[in-house]
Amino acid sequence: MTVAIDYFFSPQSPWTYLGHERFAEIAARAGATINVLPVDLGRVFPVSGGLPLAKRAPQRQAYRLVELKRFSEHLGRPLNLHPRYFPVASDDAAKLIIAVDSNDGSAAAMRIAAAILRGVWVEEQNIADPAVLQAMLEANGLPARRVEDSQSQAVHERYEQDSQRAIDSGVFGAPSYVAFGEMFWGQDRLDFLERRLARG
Repeated sequence: MTVAIDYFFSPQSPWTYLGHERFAEIAARAGATINVLPVDLGRVFPVSGGLPLAKRAPQRQAYRLVELKRFSEHLGRPLNLHPRYFPVASDDAAKLIIAVDSNDGSAAAMRIAAAILRGVWVEEQNIADPAVLQAMLEANGLPARRVEDSQSQAVHERYEQDSQRAIDSGVFGAPSYVAFGEMFWGQDRLDFLERRLARG
């Protein structure tokens, strides 16, 4: 039986960026399918007790940068600690990923999500700009009209539903992976997820 992993994430999350490709590889090795679920953390945080970055204590903000640098170096993944476009409104990017998922499948959705995450944390791109998103689609061999598709009522409703699904699943941060009814929070828990997938 093929296992499905619920992948809850935010398109502007540096931790999602650091784990995205590794997660895709782990899922592929396990023969698992991925439910690609970008969510609105602005809805999740008030329910779960989380705070937006700007409202966190200075000590926590400072230590976040230390940890991002550590993981970037450890994983060998480039990351700009102070990207030009961050924080950034990510709803349109999230909806674009949903539109791609709905029309082109989860593999394509994972591919455009990777481009968006890299756009924020490596390439200094503004993912709130529709022209930037359209260029990313074209660079990844996907139809430019997905930008228009992403503004549909159906996509908006799914974004709302997936955000509620995250809340119902106990998600409180990104990325979170749910398999076999178990949640694994953070890219630093991917080893645990991999071992759980191996057990079946």
